[in-house]
Amino acid sequence: MMGKNLITQRRGRGYGRYKSPTHLKFTDAKHPKIRQGTGTIIDLRHEAGRIAPLARVDIAGTQFWMIAPDGASVGQEVSIGSSGTIAAGNTKAVGELPEGTIVYNIELQPGDGGKLVRTAGNAATIVSHGAKTMLLLPSGRFKEVDNKCLATVGLVAGGGHKEKPFAKSGKKFHAYGSKSKAYFTVKGIAKNPVDHPHGGGGHPHVGTQSSVGRNTPPGRKVGRLAPKRRPRKKPRKV
Repeated sequence: MMGKNLITQRRGRGYGRYKSPTHLKFTDAKHPKIRQGTGTIIDLRHEAGRIAPLARVDIAGTQFWMIAPDGASVGQEVSIGSSGTIAAGNTKAVGELPEGTIVYNIELQPGDGGKLVRTAGNAATIVSHGAKTMLLLPSGRFKEVDNKCLATVGLVAGGGHKEKPFAKSGKKFHAYGSKSKAYFTVKGIAKNPVDHPHGGGGHPHVGTQSSVGRNTPPGRKVGRLAPKRRPRKKPRKV
């Protein structure tokens, strides 16, 4: 049987392991600079690498993209500022919202546009108010933020995405590519001897020393590369 190139050899051919599809990104979906107003959702759109849908909002001729709340629809009215009601899709300062309200896209500092709880199906809960507002994050941790920080009322849309299985590994491979992440790798000891120098054997083990020299040929250069030799320190003169 003829052998075949190792992954480390194939990696040098063509382009890199993955490319970041930045040309498919069209917004950061941050809170706008507008701090007061009422507008309408005029469009719902998907962005590559982001599971939660995005909503395009028009407020008095100014348009911006926001992370859509669960149940959002075209034509729905949303508001920003203290004048709005406490309803899904409306954005208010966390200090103005009652305890127990679920919110998402929360600012860490007033004016930063939103940093916390932005993924599909997630929401934080306002626990208490004081000098700062205490939030219960989806991870179970508590977080204090300034009372003036903005947050959108409701739950991030797209929470049912986990119920649909990938069905095959190829779909997950392309999903990771859209998120600019490297796909999973298989351990060398889990492969056959023809595929990797660490492969084969009656039980999972490397079979030889895992450190290789710097002058080792490409097909064998796997594992830990030999450390550089450090120059011997000269004895200090007394």
